[in-house]
Amino acid sequence: MDSSSPLRPGLVYWMAAAAGLSVANLYYHQPLLGDIGRTFQSPDRALGLIPTVSQVGYALGLLLIVPLGDSLERRRTIVLMSALVSLALVGVAVAPGLPWMVAASGLVGVTTVVPQLLVPFAANLAPAASRGRVVGTVMSGLLIGILLSRTASGFLGVRFGWRAMFWIAAALMLLLTVGLRLTLPRQPVSSPLPYPALLRSLGALVREEPVLRLHSLLGALTFGGFSAFWATLALHLQAMPQHHGPQVAGLFGVVGVAGAIAAPLAGRYADARGDRRVNALAIGILLLSFVVLGAVGQSLWGLALGVVLLDLGAQANHISNQARVYALRPEARNRLNTVYMVTYFAGGASGAWLGSLAWSHWGWRGVCAVGGAMALTGLVALGIAGARRPAG
Repeated sequence: MDSSSPLRPGLVYWMAAAAGLSVANLYYHQPLLGDIGRTFQSPDRALGLIPTVSQVGYALGLLLIVPLGDSLERRRTIVLMSALVSLALVGVAVAPGLPWMVAASGLVGVTTVVPQLLVPFAANLAPAASRGRVVGTVMSGLLIGILLSRTASGFLGVRFGWRAMFWIAAALMLLLTVGLRLTLPRQPVSSPLPYPALLRSLGALVREEPVLRLHSLLGALTFGGFSAFWATLALHLQAMPQHHGPQVAGLFGVVGVAGAIAAPLAGRYADARGDRRVNALAIGILLLSFVVLGAVGQSLWGLALGVVLLDLGAQANHISNQARVYALRPEARNRLNTVYMVTYFAGGASGAWLGSLAWSHWGWRGVCAVGGAMALTGLVALGIAGARRPAG
């Protein structure tokens, strides 16, 4: 298949599905943390290492692997990483203890970069006038994958055990590898730089692009709050008087899918307007979600309302960020994506760690305080940027 062919809607939806199936690997463990802890007889604080190291590994994969999408043929890189993550998932499935589990989760993070190769892949195929919509569609698949991964792992974990979930995930990734190889078009190399020069150019992009710096920071702060919530939700549900298990934790992923509809909507708004008002609105909704979660998060209905607001705010902000970042330098989209997503997932790792720490010391209200503080910091950063120069 030739990359010069028109971008068919079917291919966009297939890339969205592939992004969702791939990114799900990072989140299968979250509803299962209680069961994993019982298997390894580990305390809650130690279990917090699993989501934290997964996010750190993902950030490393983004930093070291995703830039290669600008200097290597993209389809081949995507297919190779899809195969490697399957091997890492097998490592999680056979983990004999918590140290192995943490290390294997880090490898899953490093190799689960297929979604962040697919998003700039789709941006390159899309006409400029519809790029935000196409990116938003692929991202909506990614976001739904994040949310439904928790539902799937909660459902399957209760019935077959947490290890079965990772064996199933490994098999899915092998099937996806074949599907991507057969359906994705080849794309020409855009920047045939040596690998050291490719990595050095990341620093130049950070120095030269203030829009990249700002939106990377906004992404990191909002995803940090998002991760603080999801890294501790299973523990909070288990600590409630009803002692809700992994299946209930997973069902909140279905609730959160409502927020994923913000992805294509935010993309369309970015195509039409291209300003930062959607960021301010989205981060404000995120802050409101933590107010709701702190006030009524001891009930399932309160948690459900908070989850809808949380995902709506986080995802709308994320898509607006990406639409602005991808518009900066077409020849460097993978590297722009690297800078943005490394910062984004470093924020996620920090949020997961801070959320776990807050949970162990101050309980649920502490987790909500961490998430709210990160959202408020994002609004302050956006306000400072707006004061320095006109929005846009």
